[in-house]
Amino acid sequence: MFKMASLTLISVFCLLMLRFRSSIYAQQPYVRKATTACRIVNTSNSNSVLGYSCNGLHRNCKAYLIFRSLPPFNTVASISTLLNSDPSQLSQINGVNESATFATNWRVIVPVNCSCSGKYYQANTTHAIQHDDTYFVIANNTFQGLSTCQALKQQNIILTKNLYSGTRLTVPLRCACPTKNQSHVKVQYLLSYIVTWGDTISRISARYGVDTGRTLEANEISEEAPTIYPFTTVLVPLQNLPTDPQTAEPPPPPPSSPSPPSSKSGSNGGSGKTWIYAVVGVLAGSALTLIFGGVVFFLLIRRSKREPVATVVSDSFEERVMPLNKNSDEESQEVLDVMSHVAQSLKVYDFKELQSATDNFSSSCWIKGSVYRGTINGDFSAIKKMNGDVSKEINLLNKINHSSLVHLSGVCFNEGNWYLVYEFADNGPLSDWIYDNRNEGKVLNWVQRIQIALDVATGLEYLHSFTSPPHVHQDINSGNVLLDSDFRAKIANFSLARPTEGQGGQFALTRHIVGTKGFMAPEYLENGIVSTKLDVYAFGVLMLEILTGKEAAALYGEDNTYLSDALDVVLKDGHENLGHFIDPSMQGNYPSELAMTVIRLIESCLNKSAIHRPAMDEIVHSLSRILNASLTGELSNNISG
Repeated sequence: MFKMASLTLISVFCLLMLRFRSSIYAQQPYVRKATTACRIVNTSNSNSVLGYSCNGLHRNCKAYLIFRSLPPFNTVASISTLLNSDPSQLSQINGVNESATFATNWRVIVPVNCSCSGKYYQANTTHAIQHDDTYFVIANNTFQGLSTCQALKQQNIILTKNLYSGTRLTVPLRCACPTKNQSHVKVQYLLSYIVTWGDTISRISARYGVDTGRTLEANEISEEAPTIYPFTTVLVPLQNLPTDPQTAEPPPPPPSSPSPPSSKSGSNGGSGKTWIYAVVGVLAGSALTLIFGGVVFFLLIRRSKREPVATVVSDSFEERVMPLNKNSDEESQEVLDVMSHVAQSLKVYDFKELQSATDNFSSSCWIKGSVYRGTINGDFSAIKKMNGDVSKEINLLNKINHSSLVHLSGVCFNEGNWYLVYEFADNGPLSDWIYDNRNEGKVLNWVQRIQIALDVATGLEYLHSFTSPPHVHQDINSGNVLLDSDFRAKIANFSLARPTEGQGGQFALTRHIVGTKGFMAPEYLENGIVSTKLDVYAFGVLMLEILTGKEAAALYGEDNTYLSDALDVVLKDGHENLGHFIDPSMQGNYPSELAMTVIRLIESCLNKSAIHRPAMDEIVHSLSRILNASLTGELSNNISG
């Protein structure tokens, strides 16, 4: 009996020791997508989104972060202020002076003081809330995933529902100190690396000269399931101070091969002959090298004048054509040849053709922004000047064909700028007709407004359901809807459009919040969730503008409430408030029952929950019935009149 009790005590003791030992030797778990989902809070020690567990050999240490420079945070001063880092240390480790400005997306190494705060390591900084900031935007846009929504919420006690400009938040940055077992293998520092598209554990490890197995172990990632996700952090265990190949000086040229050693065998005469042969060989080799080099140099000079080269590089998942010499007309033509190969059905215009079409881009042909009206073969075209990567928009427009989507007819490249040639919409953007130019007599009647809404809905239905893969436009607003001579609508500006992925057309989370203020869905602003339901929400805002004649910003009001809440008043009181709600320029010339039906449809599009919003095919069906009923009513009114 005594033996049994002793064995039990020994077993318990061993288990406790193992548990204690495991806590000392434990690494940090990689929490996958949990850090980017604002509404999911997981505070378990083994899978925490609040920070890396305080399980290192020391409670305080020097740690390092990777931050990608993006304006306005692209200088030593601005990055060190944002991340509470010593500017002199930051400039020194990156090999630049303190007044330096980094190139966009440059990987900047940021030294921080990391210490335990409760259960978790963190390096603290502060941030003043900007207009339209959310926890998600602060964590994943401003700080690029170096903090999380959950950690921000736990660290800051804010009594108001909304975040107000000027309020200062404490921002806990994700850092950690080496554990005991890491110290045993001479790991001195842990680097918090922000994962981006195309990153893998092996690539990250190779970049910093670390064994892949050590990085997998440091993040408790198995070799069988090594997937990592953008906008999350992984820890890179470093034995020395971090350096990045991106910031390193180019390596010196390899030393010239030494002369072969002279043979030690044979007589002195043989040695003398070997020496003579060596000298003759070196001289002959040098002469041949000079001649060959001169020929190559001459050919390269001729080629640089005659055949400049363009290279296609990969940027995330999109291909970008990058000219090496933007001042060369021949190179521009080569870039166009590459693009015409990608988009064979597009016409490649010579720049002189566009100059002639627009009277050399004169102010008399200017429409708006960088868009000009041109006359090509007797027909009007809209010519838009752009720079940067336009391949995504070109590739999409080249493979779609729908009457409600603007048609791209050709492209031109000249001196670093792209010129996209579109079909011309005689009546311009919808915004000119619903709230911009009321004084110019630009008024739309009820049927025209419903027809425009239906056109936009059918265009979005085509994008969501009939392109392969389905696409999200992501910037539906009244400025991006154009009206032709018959007031039929065409969706324009596909620069933010992107293909859907995963089930239900939903993306993994993104930190790149882009779009037009007032038209962006709440789940996108708060959590970065991208799906076709983004377009449905924006379409609801667009219909509200069409119906009321007011801009989206004015519809939200000062309290910034959900638009669906503002509709409740009209829906509860029925026809009593309808006259105050509908655009007064229609002077009551609309069917009130159908107007209430449209308002109910708008409300469903603006539902706070994305899954409860209708799909575009349902919206098309509803608007078709409303338009038919409107046309029938108009016809009967004309007959009775």
